[in-house]
Amino acid sequence: MSAEELAPINEQDLKDLKQRMKLIADADPNQYQNDFSLRRYLRAFKTTDDAFQAILKTNKWRESYGVAKLNEMDRSHLENKARVLRHRDCVGRPVIYIPAKNHSSSARDIDELTRFIVYILEEACKKCFEEVTDRLCIVFDLAEFSTACMDYQLVQNLIWLLGKHYPERLGVCLILNAPGIFSTVWPAIRMLLDDNTAKKVKFVNSEVDLCQYLIPDILPTDM
Repeated sequence: MSAEELAPINEQDLKDLKQRMKLIADADPNQYQNDFSLRRYLRAFKTTDDAFQAILKTNKWRESYGVAKLNEMDRSHLENKARVLRHRDCVGRPVIYIPAKNHSSSARDIDELTRFIVYILEEACKKCFEEVTDRLCIVFDLAEFSTACMDYQLVQNLIWLLGKHYPERLGVCLILNAPGIFSTVWPAIRMLLDDNTAKKVKFVNSEVDLCQYLIPDILPTDM
C-alpha cells in the first residue's frame, strides 16, 4: 500500500492551537502535546476551540485514570486478550492484534480489561515513528468466533477511547476470518461508528487481501 493520505488542516489553526497549548504547558509541562498530536486533534475536532478543549479533557483523563502507571498492573491473565506485535504493517503502523475467541462478556472484569486495552494503546502509540506515521493498525481475528465471544461493552469502550482520547490514531481496522454469524453482530457495531471511522474498517477475506495491509506471517499463532 502507498503512504497514508491525511486530511489537510488549516495551518493558522495549528499556529493558534500551539500558542494556546504553550501557555498551558509553560505552567504545567505535563500538558505538553507535540505538533503531531495537535494535528490529530485538529483533524478530529475541526476547530481550534474544540481541539483545545478536547486536549485539556484528555490530559485530565490521563491523570485521573493513571495512564502513566498502567504498566504496573498485573497483566499475566490478560495477555491473551490483545497484543502489540513486534512487526509493523506495510506502511509502518504498529499492529494491535485482538483474537475474538479469547473474549467473553460473561467472564471478565470490564474495568480491568479496559485498563489493559488502554495500556495496549499506549504501548502501540509509543512504537509509532511519527515522522512516518502516527497511526495504528488494529486487527480483530474472528477465527473460532461465536456470539459468546462478542463483548459489546469492550467494543464500545474501545470506540470511545479512540474517539475521545486517541483521536485520529486509528489508521485501519482489519477484520479477519469473519464467519457468517458475524453479519448479525456487525450492524450494531456499525451504529457506534462515525462515517470517518467506519471507512477505516476493512473486512479481509483472503491472504491475498491481507497482504495489501501486512505480511500474514507477523500474526501470532500462540494466542
